[in-house]
Amino acid sequence: MDVDYIIVGQGLCGTWLSYYLQKAEKKILVIDEDKPSTASKVASGVINPVTGRRIVRTWRIEELLPFAESAYKELGDFIEHDIISTTRVLDFHPTLQMQEAFEKRSTEEPGYLHINTETDHWKNIFHYPYTIGEISPCLLVDLNTMLREWRKKLVEKNQLLADNFSFKKLTTHEGFVSYDNIKAKKIFFCEGAAGFNNPFFYQLPYSHMKGEALIVSTPGLPTNSIYKNGFSIVPWEKELFWVGSSYEWKFEDLLPTKEFKERCQSFLQRFLKIPFSIVDHIAADRPANMERRPFVGLHPANNCIGILNGMGTKGCSLAPFFAKQLADHVISGTPIYPDADVKRFEKVLQKKLDK
Repeated sequence: MDVDYIIVGQGLCGTWLSYYLQKAEKKILVIDEDKPSTASKVASGVINPVTGRRIVRTWRIEELLPFAESAYKELGDFIEHDIISTTRVLDFHPTLQMQEAFEKRSTEEPGYLHINTETDHWKNIFHYPYTIGEISPCLLVDLNTMLREWRKKLVEKNQLLADNFSFKKLTTHEGFVSYDNIKAKKIFFCEGAAGFNNPFFYQLPYSHMKGEALIVSTPGLPTNSIYKNGFSIVPWEKELFWVGSSYEWKFEDLLPTKEFKERCQSFLQRFLKIPFSIVDHIAADRPANMERRPFVGLHPANNCIGILNGMGTKGCSLAPFFAKQLADHVISGTPIYPDADVKRFEKVLQKKLDK
């Protein structure tokens, strides 16, 4: 069997790249072992236009936010499911200092930052001593539905090989690659945290980061907002909520920890006035990178090998945009943004491959 492109991984990046290449009528094959605890499957799905303690706009959000909203609506129509909704983050300030900082920034960034005036209403649901900031508009993606339904489409078209990818089966040639007797013009690695061990791209400045979250049931909590007070409480699925997340830079394994569960449970007991119950506890290795910019493009020493990875905590906004850039680049030669193009690491990638 010959195809135009092989894609390794069907997380956020692999889903979007396969979608845009398929839309361009290219023959694709996605190789993905269906693991239950990948970063995409346990992520909250929030697209927040601001970030950090300084509450500044996220990188390129003016382009990313409208593109993401349109892209998720388009894909949702294709798989016949609503996977994107507009929402807001209610930021319950834990200290007076953070309240004052938010109020100051709201005068400087009125497009996204607002002061919530529904104080009396939320007093019935939450314990909080200060005011509430509001970040809007935000987007919320139903990642579980998107990944599941897109996988079904791949299966229907015989475009999915549900198997663990093996580099021993991959050979590169002049102008093409082959994998276990399957020939392709190019192969793209969208394998998330597995990219740390990719022999073509392991030199990139990846950063291991473990994320954990609880899935809780809390009847009576409105699902039209995201609630933040140190931890975030995010509408999940079937009237459940995602509560997290921790960002652990040092960890021994990827198992859910007792420490996180106790810390998160204690937070919920302090913050909520309404009852809740813990339904699940999830954890995953997040494919972050030290530059906080994605890895997009073709290997500088072999243009038959490509990558779309390193999205970090902003994957829901970055993945569709840069999947489209990568698809356009390989089909039409249009450029990838230089600050995302993997060619910015040309020296180190070329040097290691030569060895």
